[in-house]
Amino acid sequence: MAEAYIVEAVRTAGGRRNGKLAGWHPANMAAETLDAVVDRSGIDPSAVEDVILGCVTQAGEQAFAFGRNAVLASKLPGSVPAVTIDRQCGSSQQAVQFAAQAVMSGTQDVVIAAGAESMTRVPMFSNISLHQKEGIGTGPISDRIQKRFGVESFSQFEGAEMIARKYGFDRLTLDRFALESHRRAAEATKAGAFKNEIVPLKIESDEHNVDEGIRFDASLESIGSVKLLKEGGVVSAANASQICDGASAALVVSEKALKEHNLKPIARIVGLTVTAGDPVIMLEEPINATRRALARAGMKIGDIDLYEVNEAFAPVPLAWLQAIEADPAKLNVNGGAIALGHPLGASGTKLLSTLVHALRARGKRYGLQTMCEGGGIANVTIVEALG
Repeated sequence: MAEAYIVEAVRTAGGRRNGKLAGWHPANMAAETLDAVVDRSGIDPSAVEDVILGCVTQAGEQAFAFGRNAVLASKLPGSVPAVTIDRQCGSSQQAVQFAAQAVMSGTQDVVIAAGAESMTRVPMFSNISLHQKEGIGTGPISDRIQKRFGVESFSQFEGAEMIARKYGFDRLTLDRFALESHRRAAEATKAGAFKNEIVPLKIESDEHNVDEGIRFDASLESIGSVKLLKEGGVVSAANASQICDGASAALVVSEKALKEHNLKPIARIVGLTVTAGDPVIMLEEPINATRRALARAGMKIGDIDLYEVNEAFAPVPLAWLQAIEADPAKLNVNGGAIALGHPLGASGTKLLSTLVHALRARGKRYGLQTMCEGGGIANVTIVEALG
């Protein structure tokens, strides 16, 4: 089978809700990452055959062919098509996998996978809540679904609590994990570990190039003082991912394109997997997906040098570590979404960028990325760092 290579992978620094990126239209923010992968690779922009862009809340400024609007706001010629996809939090990770599948099938040779989400300008769930406010429809969970699963709706927050109960995680365990996320992110930032992956964005007379959500002075006491999301529960806003504005992109090409455009790859796609399981507990599926992905690739967890498991809620990566019997020292080595933010549709290519750059900086070979997704779905992407 033909190979798929990553030539560039970039992201913006995360912006807090109503923070430094609040003035950026999401199409423009996405466009900056599209331009960056083209400029940094040196490829002719007209060689790009498609842009696949992930976005979760496709409403307001992120509606009306959002991916195409990102292209129109970029330096790419108008001849470059685009599509917007929604696999919830894994949207741009799926964009990478669709791009790789296009390249591996021989259908296309140069594809940009990307993601963008302004959670400030297009609030989470606003594509549902605005309809509810106007009395339009009955919501996305139909009566058949409710009857089949015995619930009125699916809740990621309740799913996180269910995982914590199932694996025996108390509040202190989750808070300690959150503190470590901030500590690693702070150390990585101070060491310049994100320098090669971040696309600076202009804000007034300055530029935004440091993740705004990192709490450099975080302590167990400050994290533990945050109110729980549910009375009697263990999950709080401090041990869950931060609402975030951001964009990210990766240039995925064939071996033919490497030669024709004189491109230097930074990684190779080794494996692509997506699975689905229980939509009620919802967030546990990365475990099953990882097992399947490793089996398909003929690998064991010990073969993987670094892993990025999205920190949607602290119980998710903690349960993954326990079930997979993985090494905590290899997990989210530069911090995760608890510190760096989770810009929903942008997180897939964001994590990919961080993973590939971290592998190369450490001289490591294999990386695995996975994330929980609405509906009980999970993607797993395995990559090999090059050069």
